Amino acid sequence: MQIIPTIELLNGHCVTLRKGQFDDPMRWHLDPVETVLGFVEAGAERVRVTDFDALQGGQGNVALIEEIIRKAGVPVQVAGGMRSAEQAAEWIGKGAGQVVIGTLAARASETVKALAYTYPDMVVLSLDIWQGKLMTHGWTSESLLEPGTFLDDYAGSPLAGVVITDIDADDSEVDKQLGVISALAGRTRHPVFASGLVDTLDDVSRLRYVPNIAGAIVGRALMRKVFSLGDALEIAQSGYEKAAEFR
Repeated sequence: MQIIPTIELLNGHCVTLRKGQFDDPMRWHLDPVETVLGFVEAGAERVRVTDFDALQGGQGNVALIEEIIRKAGVPVQVAGGMRSAEQAAEWIGKGAGQVVIGTLAARASETVKALAYTYPDMVVLSLDIWQGKLMTHGWTSESLLEPGTFLDDYAGSPLAGVVITDIDADDSEVDKQLGVISALAGRTRHPVFASGLVDTLDDVSRLRYVPNIAGAIVGRALMRKVFSLGDALEIAQSGYEKAAEFR
């Protein structure tokens, strides 16, 4: 299983949000570039950067993300506010390893499919799920599309993968949330990465046994230093434990 560490940027700072609430961000006093380089030093083969300013139409983090792309030394997955194919293509031209597209994919699927064919294995589909519904525009709008139907529409596209974010992950019923993501993941041939479900190393261990999951996006727990990226990678990449034999 793969672990993709992430930082989330707001006004040039590393932050985390609870359920996408921009009015009360948790700000971390960390240098974004140094944080990404630390992830790479710990063994990350890919990192993700989410631009919360771009979700709100801002461009304040562009130069910072460009610097991260130049210095990371590994592919950088850029997410947040990809509202047009031209914008996504521009980031690819700037060296982004992958671009993550959610709202545009729900509103203009043919445009995103064409983009995926132009840039095979560089477009990542994003599904943000809240109470079983597909959310768009930075978790603020409910789409009329059913999540599974949305995913099915991209079955033949050469996507790099699919990220499914469980917005309810701050609440209880973790097993139910895992079941929802696993069921959606079972509907696609593309690698599926769970986001919002890793707060402890036990969560990493549990995800290794969830059907159809290729990996996890991890951010908040790393910011809080609940565990190190190295420990998470060790668990994620270790072999499965042997099951007991019954006679």
